[in-house]
Amino acid sequence: MYESHDFQDAMEYCLPPEQALFTSMPVEVLKTFQCDIFNQPFVVYADQQLVGWFALYTDGSGNMYTNNKQAILLKSFSIDARFQKRGFAQDSLQLLPKLVKEHYKDKSEIILTVHETNHAAISLYRKVGFIHKGENYHGEYGIEMIFHMSL
Repeated sequence: MYESHDFQDAMEYCLPPEQALFTSMPVEVLKTFQCDIFNQPFVVYADQQLVGWFALYTDGSGNMYTNNKQAILLKSFSIDARFQKRGFAQDSLQLLPKLVKEHYKDKSEIILTVHETNHAAISLYRKVGFIHKGENYHGEYGIEMIFHMSL
């Protein structure tokens, strides 16, 4: 989980504009967390360096993408541009079910959305076991595909 000592590394986080279109930068996630404690930020570290970032939406009443009250929503997942293409995204997503089971024992499913044009992310999510069941959400920037992973 994000802690205050991660703040400086979060402020130095880098994403190129074409990737930033699909996610939220750490500073934006932190602002959201200050207003909504259910948006829990997490950091991904490798060799003492912050390499990735995501948030889990933990509200027990569920989320707008599913009727499953035991689902948790993965949001704003990214790997800092300086550390991409090293396997950190796949490794951290493969560890995600264990993290969710450890911290949120009542959850039975992880949900995420990905913009239909973000082919790299779609491929990655499928590779680590997320499934698109044909459900989509019409978001502010177009069609978001809803992916599921049972725990």
